[in-house]
Amino acid sequence: MAWGVCAGCMLGWGSPAFAATATREKTSKAAASVEPQAVAALERMGDFLRCQRTFEVTAKTTTDAILDNGQKVQFAGTTDLRARRPDRLRVDSASDLKQRQYFYDGKHFTVNGPGTGFYASFDAPPTLEKTLEAAEQRYDIELPLVDLFYWGTDKGRAKQLKSAVYVGPATVEGVATDQYAFRQGDVDWQVWIEKGERPVPRKFVVTSVQEPSQPQHVATLDWNLKPRFDDASFNFVPPRDAHRIAFEDTRQRAGRNTPNRSR
Repeated sequence: MAWGVCAGCMLGWGSPAFAATATREKTSKAAASVEPQAVAALERMGDFLRCQRTFEVTAKTTTDAILDNGQKVQFAGTTDLRARRPDRLRVDSASDLKQRQYFYDGKHFTVNGPGTGFYASFDAPPTLEKTLEAAEQRYDIELPLVDLFYWGTDKGRAKQLKSAVYVGPATVEGVATDQYAFRQGDVDWQVWIEKGERPVPRKFVVTSVQEPSQPQHVATLDWNLKPRFDDASFNFVPPRDAHRIAFEDTRQRAGRNTPNRSR
């Protein structure tokens, strides 16, 4: 260990001046370039994810929030997502703030709030992609980890990247990955993609650059690409004391908020 430290100093690896210079070079590089290598890595990841007909992914998350006094606090959570293309999905999400369950059985999409006694459903399109689109556009519902279905498509917004760079190799919970950093809109974000034949995302970090404290959302993902699900896994059975409520269609809300121009 001592030899390694000394050798590093002699070669400049441990030099503060060297480290500061390398940091400035990386910062300048990240601020100004869109590397084809980084964009290609996203596209390869997206192609691989779209080829997976059945998968399960579990995410451990931490999310920063800003209190009224400006102090930043952090909340922990977990999300378990099970998908079977073309028409099955279930998401169980729990955090320090709330619990939610999302079910899609090929005919209905349901959001359940365990512990609240309420759930809501709507008649869903026959495919997972169309259902996610309807949930977002009609009912303003954005599921946890929904971006996993958008990589490599028009919704992936790769053309909106202001910066895309390869940071270098890294290890995430014992798994060898490549780390990439991106800038897009009002967020900076990073992704760690598993090396080899399974280019799945192993970690995400999203940073809001509009807030002075730059709050972050961090997710570490664990994958099962060969799970076995039966149809019952995706069916929602209301608890005996649960009450169904109606979703509000955002199109109706927009209509109410539109001034009457006939007057």
